[in-house]
Amino acid sequence: MSISDYVETEGLPAAGRRPYKPWSYDSANAKLYIPRLGAGQDRWFAAALSSQKGKAPSRLAVFAERPQHKRWEMVSVVDLDSQKLPDIALDRDGYATAVPADGNKQLAAGSDLLRTAVLDNFATGGANTGTKVFAPTKASKRQIEVHDKTGSRFGKQGTTVFAGTANRYKDAYALKTTDGGALILFSHTHTQTDAVAHSGLQINPGKEDRAWLHDVPRSSIQYTFVCNDAATVPAKAEPSRLIGYTCARTDASGPPVASWSGRA
Repeated sequence: MSISDYVETEGLPAAGRRPYKPWSYDSANAKLYIPRLGAGQDRWFAAALSSQKGKAPSRLAVFAERPQHKRWEMVSVVDLDSQKLPDIALDRDGYATAVPADGNKQLAAGSDLLRTAVLDNFATGGANTGTKVFAPTKASKRQIEVHDKTGSRFGKQGTTVFAGTANRYKDAYALKTTDGGALILFSHTHTQTDAVAHSGLQINPGKEDRAWLHDVPRSSIQYTFVCNDAATVPAKAEPSRLIGYTCARTDASGPPVASWSGRA
């Protein structure tokens, strides 16, 4: 359970709270990709993880050393859409090769462009860069579906707009693949702003929103989501493939409707 899950759960009445089930993984079944790093380089490794013994990996995680905390931390985890993992290039000793996630002329795209394309999937349904940078995959289609379905659910009574916003998590991690490309893991942050079409209408927060919005009707609501993404990028000028992403809502806010503001 993430911090955002805690916040959301604590906003519910006791009877409506889900039992806390910590996510765990089978360490014996984990597949580790440990890059050979030079002196002074940040220390990290990737791991393909399964929640059940004997099952194929369903998540990709990044663990990084945090000297200021004097410990290793899981800094990213992505739910995979396929159990088939990209083939990571290993040296004779079994070490993976870390490559620059951005500014790498050996790759068709870097993490900044991938992030822009992901944000475009949400914001426009991929019309500008999303469908140009990414080949169609379950993950990219799912992001576009979020845009299409969520953006039209109010009909003529309201609007929904997605946009990128300040991203606190700019670290990106890349491992060379056997085809000369790379597996890149990165993060993005986006907002979803719902608004009524005219006065006299209101948006009633759902029970999952109570921690942030209580039960106060709003004229507009802006949700913030922090997401982890994973993509395979080719070495030649071809589309990349988004192989998974995981999002969590971390905030929600918006002005109360005029009638409620007057009562307050």
